[in-house]
Amino acid sequence: MSTFDALLHSLAGSDIRVIDGQDALTGDVLLGRVARMADRLADGSRRVASRLDNGVDWLVLDLAIRALDLVHVPLPQFFTPSQVAHALAAADVDTLVTHAISGADALLDSGTSRIGDRLRLQRLSRPGARRLLPAGTRCITFTSGTTGQPKGVCLGADALLDVAGSLVEATRSLAPRRHLCLMPLATLLENVAGVYAAMIAGSRIAVPPLSDVGYSGSSGLAVDRLLSCLQRFQPHSAIVFPQLLLALVTAAEQGAALPASLRFLAVGGGRVAPGLLARAQTVGLPVFEGYGLTECASVVCLNRPGAVRPGSVGTALPHARVSVDDGELFFHGIGHLGYLGEAGRPPGPVATGDLGHIDDEGFVHVTGRRKHMFITAYGRNVSPEWVESELLLHPVIAQAAVTGEGRPFNVAVVWPRRPGASEPEIGRAIAEVNRGLPDYAQVADYVTARAPFTVAEGLLTANGRPRRDAIFTVYARDIERRYSGSASIVKDTGT
Repeated sequence: MSTFDALLHSLAGSDIRVIDGQDALTGDVLLGRVARMADRLADGSRRVASRLDNGVDWLVLDLAIRALDLVHVPLPQFFTPSQVAHALAAADVDTLVTHAISGADALLDSGTSRIGDRLRLQRLSRPGARRLLPAGTRCITFTSGTTGQPKGVCLGADALLDVAGSLVEATRSLAPRRHLCLMPLATLLENVAGVYAAMIAGSRIAVPPLSDVGYSGSSGLAVDRLLSCLQRFQPHSAIVFPQLLLALVTAAEQGAALPASLRFLAVGGGRVAPGLLARAQTVGLPVFEGYGLTECASVVCLNRPGAVRPGSVGTALPHARVSVDDGELFFHGIGHLGYLGEAGRPPGPVATGDLGHIDDEGFVHVTGRRKHMFITAYGRNVSPEWVESELLLHPVIAQAAVTGEGRPFNVAVVWPRRPGASEPEIGRAIAEVNRGLPDYAQVADYVTARAPFTVAEGLLTANGRPRRDAIFTVYARDIERRYSGSASIVKDTGT
């Protein structure tokens, strides 16, 4: 019996295990739905992509894929059509499951069918030989896109469960028995640290639609809905991005009631300001900061009950070991099997690309990123080179530097091709560029530079690349004003 087989077997005879606002499933009912889904997938499916909202259907599909030992390719709903097409082709997907469109049966082609009333299964034709994957691949998770297209990371099923098991052990003293999924289930962090860990612990899992959580796209958030969702499900545990934590803390400081049920609120997916963590403690939120990477099958380090050090991301979990070489953090232990389209993972530890150190008591401190890629407050990876290159394609914009590390939106410092260009003209240009970018990579506001970036001023390298740190230092006050809300957000008016 495999580890996932054992996990499924443990559901038999259990009480309500999964709820999403419409359904409340006992273990036996959940197993029945998983079996029926598996029957639909068993006929020819090998690599199954899903593009679904949070809900019982997502979980049923994932468990059916695991029961059949197939490959799951979860695709976030915030991916653009071009990113979805890229992922489907790169992973050589043969089956795509999406939400059904009401009244659209007449539009279904011969390779498409419905699964019940809510799901649509499409068989994809892939001519030629099947693209090989690293041995043992059972999950291909795509990053938000450190370049123009997302990158596929291949992971094994046992690795996912081993990480989940480490997290259960780390939180055992708090005994959380109700977990609320506040992040997309297609996000590896929620899939592993939320769903799988909760299942191993025998916890009830709430998987409401993301609109009930308050999301709009990948970076819009209605705080009143978030608070309502928390009060409705009264969770013991949840995982949040820094921006969700900020929303909760701010709401509490303004008098909003937070559920007293919370025992463990994990925060990760991006840099967390120490001041925000202190504010969270003041309003009574049981916040524990952690750290992980997709290449390490999610969480590596975690502050946990009895082992908390403010300013750190905690100590390594039982399955992991972290070392430092030339100021960069390296991970030893469970890791990815390789990237799509590349040779298998080379031997040795995983280079995280993050700078940091480990103190005398084993707490890991992350101090920066070796490369330019930044992570927004919503946990989305953004390569500034990618966004800047899109901006520079527009005839109005000559130079650009984009920032957004740990922030709810991105800001660009730009210099127009025509010095006399008006602010509305620059705003329209950025809005036009935004149309071709996923919302997490879009530029929400901008600063017009006072002069072009030059080598002489130290704002360009010798080969003409922007020196971002220098640019952001020169324009720090202007950038901060954009984040403080004193400037208007760039909006696409369609004109």
